[in-house]
Amino acid sequence: MTTGFFWDERCFWHSGGNYASTVPVGGLVQPLAAGGLPENPETKRRLKNLMDVTGLTRDLVVRSAEQASFDDLARVHPPEFLREFKRLSDSGGGELGLRTPFGQGGYEIAALSAGLSIAALDAVMRGEVTNAYALSRPPGHHCLPDFPNGFCLLANLSIAIRTAQARGLGKRFVVLDWDVHHGNGTEAVFLNDPDVLTISLHQDRNYPMDTGDIDVRGDGAGEGANMNIPLPPGAGHATYIEAMERLVLPAIRTFGPDAIVIACGYDAGAIDPLARMLATADTFRQMTRMVRELAEDLCDGRLMMAHEGGYSEVYVPFCGHAVLEEMSGSGITAPDPLAATFAARQPSARMEAVYSAYLDDLVAFFTPTG
Repeated sequence: MTTGFFWDERCFWHSGGNYASTVPVGGLVQPLAAGGLPENPETKRRLKNLMDVTGLTRDLVVRSAEQASFDDLARVHPPEFLREFKRLSDSGGGELGLRTPFGQGGYEIAALSAGLSIAALDAVMRGEVTNAYALSRPPGHHCLPDFPNGFCLLANLSIAIRTAQARGLGKRFVVLDWDVHHGNGTEAVFLNDPDVLTISLHQDRNYPMDTGDIDVRGDGAGEGANMNIPLPPGAGHATYIEAMERLVLPAIRTFGPDAIVIACGYDAGAIDPLARMLATADTFRQMTRMVRELAEDLCDGRLMMAHEGGYSEVYVPFCGHAVLEEMSGSGITAPDPLAATFAARQPSARMEAVYSAYLDDLVAFFTPTG
């Protein structure tokens, strides 16, 4: 088993427009951060740093990628949107959507982030690696075709899937989004597509507050190919694992994909500033193991992940390391320094029973009758 790790230093240079210095220092050094945005380079940089310190990086196939081409981006995004994005980027930066500021060169960095996802999925589908992880930044799962949203400037995973389909590398894909926020952008791209099953496991009514309902099941030919699993705030490790076992894995098995793609956000982590869930590094490890084993059973192990959210600079690195340990089968570990603390803060047995009863209702809703 080989695991590809796709990253590029320049993705750390994405800046928040008015919220930070917009120009790389001397043209060659990451822009100076000025605060103001939860989405910043440090969570992802510290993951890469941790991997280098433990030695995990050496157990991976490390690559970069080219920027996604205009034609590849246009498989998801209207050309007029892309041209306006490029114009603003060249003129110093701006903001095209909601909570998506960018600085000079923002278009090129976003295209590089999308390019990492394209290359990671391409390598998996061609059998160059068993599975792959893209350390993409800026993230992508909130980006609508013509409206950037929630720190997401281009729809990275959607672009990667459409490109793989166009190259004849696969037809049927599952997107499992376990970022704590609803994957509204990915849902919008594939809502009418029966060949892409989108599953979002998210905190109910977090962000966006008006999407993510269970009754959005797809549209037209895509009816039944969208699955939203909103979890109540405070749901912890046991609830995430139960939701995977009872809802996510059966849906993927029934669909029978050519590959499984994961929007891998870590903001369900117990101390994330933008969420109120109680997942731990071991939660992400176990979910990864479940999906990896299912991919081995269904589609020759073809699994690709792209980094999405996660805003705790001290905890995201340990969650990401656990995921990559599990993907690669490496024996190199980074023990979770907060494991005992978070174990003591998990929901009580009474509350876990409440969450389990809630999942009973979801299972009943998604189970066909007649």
